[in-house]
Amino acid sequence: MAPSAPLTAERILEVTEEVLRRHGPAKATVVDVARELGVSHGSVYRHFRTKAALREAVTKRWLDRTTERLAQVVDGPGDASAKLRRWLSELFAAKRRKAGDDPQLFATYSVLTGELSDLVDQHVDELVGQLTVIVEEGARTGEFATGDPAVTARAVFVATALFHDPRHAGMWAREGIEEQFGEVCALLLRGLRQG
Repeated sequence: MAPSAPLTAERILEVTEEVLRRHGPAKATVVDVARELGVSHGSVYRHFRTKAALREAVTKRWLDRTTERLAQVVDGPGDASAKLRRWLSELFAAKRRKAGDDPQLFATYSVLTGELSDLVDQHVDELVGQLTVIVEEGARTGEFATGDPAVTARAVFVATALFHDPRHAGMWAREGIEEQFGEVCALLLRGLRQG
């Protein structure tokens, strides 16, 4: 069967995601991806030198969707308090959507991110970097009283782990979780304003 679209790295990643959704990380192979694309597995390997490189690229793509969405909040309008609250809300919503809308793919990526700890560390550093920009803005305008913005940003990230760390996904649909999230955000903002 001839490929229906040009074979690009992005197309391979799209199809890899579908194959992972269908077969899971333990059973999905490069041959499955190639078959779905209508090409030889060698064609896939021309874009991604190994199966591990393909798995890493598809996982990074999945994580980057969240990072890119949150970057819009960092660059968007509003004071630092509003941005921080919106950023945390967007992160929580993105994680809940991923877990609730496509549980098979979420489970697959939970396995893959467990295997790719360096990639996860890089993702967390990017997220903390975004938070640092918001905290720096708040410190610069006098809205937040904080010492080292990077240390504060990491503390905010750790303090809100219940609402974004995939290990807590089972709690995200529980009754009262929205109220708990609101209380944690309010507490963090009060602390940042008071220093």
